[in-house]
Amino acid sequence: MNRPWLFLGGAMGAALALAQSTPIAETIRIDSHVAVPMRDGVRLYADVYRPRRDGPFPVIVTRTPYGVQREGAHEALIKFAQRGYVAVMQDTRGRFESEGEWYPFREGNDGYDTIEWAAKQTWSNGKVGMAGGSYLGNVQWRAAALAPPHLVTIFPALASTSLYHNTFFTGGAFRLSLAIGWGVVRMPFRIMNPQYWHSETYSPDELRYENIEWTLPLATADLASSGQTVRHYRDWVKHQSYDDYWRAFSDEERFGNVTVPAHTYGGWYDLLLGGTLNGFTGMRRSGGSERARREAKIMIGPWGHGATQKFGEVDFGPSAMHSLFDRQIRWFDHYLKGIDNGIDRDRPVEIFFMGVNRWARFDDWPIPGTKFTPFYLSSGGHANTLRGDGALSRTMPAGAAKDEYRYDPAQPVPSVGAHDCCGMPMSTGPRDQRGVESRNDVLVYTGDILSRPVAIAGPVTMKLHAATDGRDTDFIVKLVDVNESGVALNLAQGVLRARFRQGVDKMELLEPNRSYEFPIDLLGTAHVFRPGHRIRIAVTSSDFPQFDRNPNTGEDLGASSRIRIARQTVYHTAERASHVILPLVDVP
Repeated sequence: MNRPWLFLGGAMGAALALAQSTPIAETIRIDSHVAVPMRDGVRLYADVYRPRRDGPFPVIVTRTPYGVQREGAHEALIKFAQRGYVAVMQDTRGRFESEGEWYPFREGNDGYDTIEWAAKQTWSNGKVGMAGGSYLGNVQWRAAALAPPHLVTIFPALASTSLYHNTFFTGGAFRLSLAIGWGVVRMPFRIMNPQYWHSETYSPDELRYENIEWTLPLATADLASSGQTVRHYRDWVKHQSYDDYWRAFSDEERFGNVTVPAHTYGGWYDLLLGGTLNGFTGMRRSGGSERARREAKIMIGPWGHGATQKFGEVDFGPSAMHSLFDRQIRWFDHYLKGIDNGIDRDRPVEIFFMGVNRWARFDDWPIPGTKFTPFYLSSGGHANTLRGDGALSRTMPAGAAKDEYRYDPAQPVPSVGAHDCCGMPMSTGPRDQRGVESRNDVLVYTGDILSRPVAIAGPVTMKLHAATDGRDTDFIVKLVDVNESGVALNLAQGVLRARFRQGVDKMELLEPNRSYEFPIDLLGTAHVFRPGHRIRIAVTSSDFPQFDRNPNTGEDLGASSRIRIARQTVYHTAERASHVILPLVDVP
């Protein structure tokens, strides 16, 4: 599938109605293979798209590991240049034509040096912005945190702000599909086309991605794929907790260094939703200038890793299709050209409410006036499967004290409706959960049929009281909307590796069969449960291959070559009241 929006942000669907945007007015030229010197003597190469007439012009810098001529990028760069910008598209260090050694996300001073180089060129007026999504968005945060003097604004779309918290780990669980699929199968090579992946029909079974992901021990899965060690993959596995290795890559600890306005942009089903949310809230609370805090913006649609009208099994209607390119042009016209188009005065939060397929704007996130309301799990002791007796309500639990299930890593719950990206062979987005919920190792708690709409928008968290008979395991929670016909669509998900219950920087194994409270972050969503629908919570211990299988042995990540079956217990009593906290808001 071609996804130009993943790498830079080409035009996507129906255009957002804009006032005072720059029309196409320029004939352009392209300067290829332009050397950009770094302070250590390494030369990174870029293509420069610019108007033919003499400048100077404002500059939009995009930095990519995927190749400056990546399909889809060319179109967007032309459109920027036609509207009076110089668009600089650069291969990051060690990728394609650029010199140096490549190590994913290890940017050093390259972003800073590129911005300052661009500001000093004869075609530049000294005002530089940055654009791009996914990896191309993350490098914007890295550059902005170094405070280059000529950087005016950034627009990180679909981007991570912490490679530990919202990219390669979630709740301490290893995001296997991304780490192997992107980090081992795809990125060690200078190719980006999916037809080169090992999942193609011509690949032998031993090299197919969907077989490599079962490799144990995980620490050597790179050898199973490519016959060579992949240094960054091994580093990721080695550093299973949030330590100094990951802090060096974290932008969430550096928001105070970012002094320019930032516009984040993402999807409710995106792999990097946490980065989109944290980028906005981090700048809103801790940005390095009053203007950066005041003028931070966020837009989130019903998308995955890029905007589409239909995602998963749901068509969200034509209103879902906001054009990222048009949004960027409006943003850059204001901040780089000084056009008073009002975008700086727009309410900062623009989000799409699923369920009613409607956009709404607010003054902050979480939405002011949100009522964070607990919904409690209960059952008669048999919440296993959607045919069980699990219930969800606002009243404290009554009935049996607990539910039990077996988690067997040899037969993990499949990833259905994953928050993922980059072409992994896995179902993503809103998907009917009834197949998963028919398994005996999934506990299902369903609320009563609603007589009136219930709207939620904001962070969703779970307080799960549970025990396991081993030293470590995982707990995974999904928030689900069940319609009148029983179709159960996932809205949000969260996972916690039990050893990280006190924080991802505080690793402590469990005492077997002892009850603990496990805080599980489902990130957030915006949705209206319509009358006749029901709210559901599903609890289990695996989501494979989106996340690695916890072997239940208590060994370090990647070390175990064996697995054991875990016996799990979920409690719901007055003293150990397992509950999800939903952010209730007015129906938009």
